[in-house]
Amino acid sequence: MSKKKPGTPSSTIALNKKAKHEYHIEERFEAGLSLLGWEVKSLRAGKAQLVDAYVLLKNGEAWLLGAHITPLSTASTHVIADPTRTRKLLLHKKEIAKILGKVNQAGSTCIPLALYWKKNKVKCEIALAKGKKQFDKRATEKERDWNRQKQRILREANT
Repeated sequence: MSKKKPGTPSSTIALNKKAKHEYHIEERFEAGLSLLGWEVKSLRAGKAQLVDAYVLLKNGEAWLLGAHITPLSTASTHVIADPTRTRKLLLHKKEIAKILGKVNQAGSTCIPLALYWKKNKVKCEIALAKGKKQFDKRATEKERDWNRQKQRILREANT
């Protein structure tokens, strides 16, 4: 019997692919997530999206807003499920202070990058990020295309 290792693709629940395109990622943090029972069951089934999600820092606490966890019809029969409810992120006070300082001072934003399993706990990877300008996005896309072409040329040369 093989166990899943944290950080492997099989332990990933949801990714925010748009984040790497829209922002320069500066610093990453791992936060726990305060969830209800039906949400955990939905996450085990892989029913989560982080597309329009963001992190709000208020009263010394971090909150995940806009994350969509689709309720399973079998798991949430006796509870009125709100798929986009505000969920508390569990971080140390020092980490919250550091994030809050950077967000207020440097004009950074705090965004969720991924939801994943670490042992039997759900973790949320959040990041301090700065928004990309349009020309930065185009440069990133050009570089990605060039790397793809290079790989094709190298593969053709080897065969």
